[in-house]
Amino acid sequence: MDWKKMGFFASLASIFGSIGIYFNGDEHLGIFVGLWASALLLLSDRLAQMNE
Repeated sequence: MDWKKMGFFASLASIFGSIGIYFNGDEHLGIFVGLWASALLLLSDRLAQMNE
């Protein structure tokens, strides 16, 4: 399992989901979900380091 690829695609999903939520009326939730992208990238990087 490649943690970095999973983290990258999860962060992309977070960004696109954030945009969708933001423009469908809940601006604060959209911003909150958009902030997950960086956390997902950091988490996947740490998990990849732990598996080495």
